Amino acid sequence: MKKLALLLISIFLLAGCAKKEQNKVVTFWTLQMGDFAPYINNVISEYEAENSGVKIKWIDVPFSEGEKRTLAAVMTDCPPDLINLNPDFSAILAQKGTLEEIPEDKLTEFNPEIVKALRYNGKTYSVPWYATSAITIYNKALWKGDLPKTYRELADISKEIKVRTGVYSYLPTITENDTMIKILNKYGVSEIEDFNSATSVQVFDMFRNLYKNKLIPQETITMTLREALEQYMAGKIVFFQGGANFLNMVKENAPKIYAQTDVTEQIKGPVGQNDFSVMNFVIPLRAKYKNEALDFCLFLTNEKNQLELAKMTNVIATNSNALKNDFYNDYSDLTAKARSISARQVNHISPQVRQKQNQKEINLVINTAVQSVLLDKDSTKNILDKVVSDLRGN
Repeated sequence: MKKLALLLISIFLLAGCAKKEQNKVVTFWTLQMGDFAPYINNVISEYEAENSGVKIKWIDVPFSEGEKRTLAAVMTDCPPDLINLNPDFSAILAQKGTLEEIPEDKLTEFNPEIVKALRYNGKTYSVPWYATSAITIYNKALWKGDLPKTYRELADISKEIKVRTGVYSYLPTITENDTMIKILNKYGVSEIEDFNSATSVQVFDMFRNLYKNKLIPQETITMTLREALEQYMAGKIVFFQGGANFLNMVKENAPKIYAQTDVTEQIKGPVGQNDFSVMNFVIPLRAKYKNEALDFCLFLTNEKNQLELAKMTNVIATNSNALKNDFYNDYSDLTAKARSISARQVNHISPQVRQKQNQKEINLVINTAVQSVLLDKDSTKNILDKVVSDLRGN
């Protein structure tokens, strides 16, 4: 059935290619942006008014189908001209040699840290659109001391918090997705060969000791970020790390907790960089209108259009001039403060862990190792030695 679905998509795309066009029709895919149709349609109308002879055909793809449909499309002779993806999948397509390289001189208006993070083998194959960077949301009524800046500092105050308040310092979702790998990256560990290093052992042991001494919830071993948020809204944890958008959920669902809430920078490691996520655009190597696609992409991601999107969604712009706007230097209320902190963080995101083609497998192996460490099944070093061995294929 999967092969049939891919075949049908390919036939559909090829059929679309066969049509004669009076204008240059740039096919533009986004991922689940239908809620912002008025904004995107307005950007398209403005671009078409300024560029006679070019028409933009916008198709919004469900997020769950994005990778499958993109992979099928880029292998045809008539793929979309511009595709909205995440960097991980973009890197996979770059590895396969299916993407057009983006000239560096076209990206001078973007945050250089983000552009650097998107490079693959020293080359750039994507244009950044919008970003997010987690902040620390905390209950200021439960903790009035110095705010922890690192995981070590947070671990060190966890016992005091438990004794004084009866609640946990936080619920680290270290068995979800790539959370543990991002933490290791903040300690300078990013390569498979280093996953069993002395530094890695110390990081894993830090969480093992917290778990063993019941200074973090026992549910840490399975809970997700959304469940950690629920624990925060219930007043059961002091610190929660997540996007600024989570503040609205706290405000709507736990107004009493919201009244006690403040925000600060995300928890870091000794390297000092911040986590971030970004969505970007790529141009398939076989696209028909590559120059026009890039031109439209740069129009969509210019200062004006990025700021307009940011004000509707609370995402972080990737355009350097947009990031200097007063919108990102506003501490007048909690949401504005969170947004401003998050925007400032994208200036310090290097070095970032590089995603591998088998990243999902790596995440699974690491997350299984976390569970083994927390449950004290073996020494941390032995568990991590096995992780490295498994990932090397031995």
